[in-house]
Amino acid sequence: MTQTDMDDLARRVRMAARALGRHGLAHAYGHCSARIDAERFLVCPPQPMGLVKRGETCTVVPVSGPLPEGVLGEVRIHQEIYRNRPTVGGVARFMSPKMMALAALGRSPKARHGFGAYFAPEPPLWDDPQLVRDDEKARGVFSTMGDARAVLMRGNGAVTAGDTLEEAVVLAWYLEDACRIELEALGAGLGDEPPTFSAEGANERATKAGRIFERMWDFLTAGDPEL
Repeated sequence: MTQTDMDDLARRVRMAARALGRHGLAHAYGHCSARIDAERFLVCPPQPMGLVKRGETCTVVPVSGPLPEGVLGEVRIHQEIYRNRPTVGGVARFMSPKMMALAALGRSPKARHGFGAYFAPEPPLWDDPQLVRDDEKARGVFSTMGDARAVLMRGNGAVTAGDTLEEAVVLAWYLEDACRIELEALGAGLGDEPPTFSAEGANERATKAGRIFERMWDFLTAGDPEL
């Protein structure tokens, strides 16, 4: 990867971080990253993502081995995903409000509407509210996640993984909306009564055609200073 490519990747990581913060998907905590190659990825600065400044330095992190100085401990989850899923190009770790509430109840959103279909039948739940600051817990989160697009962490947020960084960020927005639908169904006393997508229906609806992800990325990053 050339220096120009690295600079562009860092710009996109910063944009992704600000988008997650701007749209209420992350507050003081969270991080996002993009794969560089099979051995490395680039993670956003270790600060509230909405406060990441234009041109601020991102950090290169090895897929295997100790985290570089200053990198947040839960970036170990990114390492596990990149090491075990070679097609993943981007990861987002975030704490959006509806998702936090649903995960704290030990629940995961079912595929009840279009955005939820991308996680059908439902994203797995890591049933441990503790912070993930050692390799053993990071491996546990990844083991729970497997090949899914997302994993919820009880009382501790969620992680999404996409073919690209942009896709991971869009999936974060989709997951929050799926949790909103689930909470509203529960609040209405409907429990498990509302309909869900069939496996075939979810597969058909969870499309990337028609610039589905690109349009949401454009919405989430509109007005960004590095656009």
